[in-house]
Amino acid sequence: MKRSFTDQLNRNIEINFPPKRIISLVPSQTELLFDLGLDKEIVGLTKFCIHPIEKFAERTKVGGTKKLNIDLIRSLKPDLIIGNKEENEQKQIEMLMAEFSVWMSDIYTLEDAKKTILHIGELVDRQPEAAYLNHLINAGFNDLQTLALQQGIDKKVAYLIWKDPYMLAGRNTFIDDILALNGLQNVIKQSRYPELELEALVDLKPDLIFLSSEPYPFKQKHLEEIRTLIPDAKVMLVDGEMFSWYGSRLVKAVQYLFQLQKELL
Repeated sequence: MKRSFTDQLNRNIEINFPPKRIISLVPSQTELLFDLGLDKEIVGLTKFCIHPIEKFAERTKVGGTKKLNIDLIRSLKPDLIIGNKEENEQKQIEMLMAEFSVWMSDIYTLEDAKKTILHIGELVDRQPEAAYLNHLINAGFNDLQTLALQQGIDKKVAYLIWKDPYMLAGRNTFIDDILALNGLQNVIKQSRYPELELEALVDLKPDLIFLSSEPYPFKQKHLEEIRTLIPDAKVMLVDGEMFSWYGSRLVKAVQYLFQLQKELL
């Protein structure tokens, strides 16, 4: 049966419903598909789609999120490809759109993420499962916001995602929204992911500096380097998946962020 859907770029796509051969091009959305109860329908994913690891090992890898193997994707004959505007490279996505049904997400806030979970649930015929995930996410993040207010968490933070050059999460990003929901004020006023010298970061006087585990894998040695340069800030290694994965990983992120809030008191 053919059904039409509108993606988050406001494009109409038509798919064989429910889809039987799905390729996911984004790690957080791949994990969501498995958590919605799909299994054999997922025929391809990227080399970064590592959760759940046992499913990752069994599936065809179609390249990286920004460097896809288009010929391999063609050989898998997908009836649905699911990507994301920020994560995937526009030219490659447009090539795929010319040949396949491609549904794209576009996410900047927790509310966007919850809408995406519902949309993907509808797309793959898993609406009840998607609604239940959102119920858990709603309850958890409502409690996180309440706790942040009750505990008076109100700190200025810089969130580093890359080194050489240093890049930070700025405004109009999913990470910025997750920080704000936990009582943390982003010192970066620029949009998206600006480059910044550490000397300039000193002048912004952050209370906290978070070094993300992804996409750049910051380690203890980087923490010590930055702590030496900016001794007045508390420098911490944080799990990037818990701040930037906008699918079912948000359920696990709640407990992680509860623990983080305790560490900040």
